[in-house]
Amino acid sequence: MLFHCVYFWLKPELTAAQRADFRRGLESLAAIKSVVATSIGGPAPTTARPIIDHSFDLALIVQCRDVAAEAAYQIDPIHLAFVAQFKSHWTRVQIYDSQ
Repeated sequence: MLFHCVYFWLKPELTAAQRADFRRGLESLAAIKSVVATSIGGPAPTTARPIIDHSFDLALIVQCRDVAAEAAYQIDPIHLAFVAQFKSHWTRVQIYDSQ
């Protein structure tokens, strides 16, 4: 399995409604055929330690069968529409892929 882990830092001026729309946009990515599963969440209330980064707003974890499936996810019209609609909502995105 491949895990595509995407961390978003949202613009602080976004309204609650815009943040809710953004989350619904993330949820829409589960409909992509090459995706096995998705998880969405904010920073967990774990103990603060120097090696833990709680600074992001939302994380998306996309599980795909392999690298080819993740590549298909990247060019899927649902993913492309999400990026086009919501890229103005974030100040930073950080991605970690693992297998």
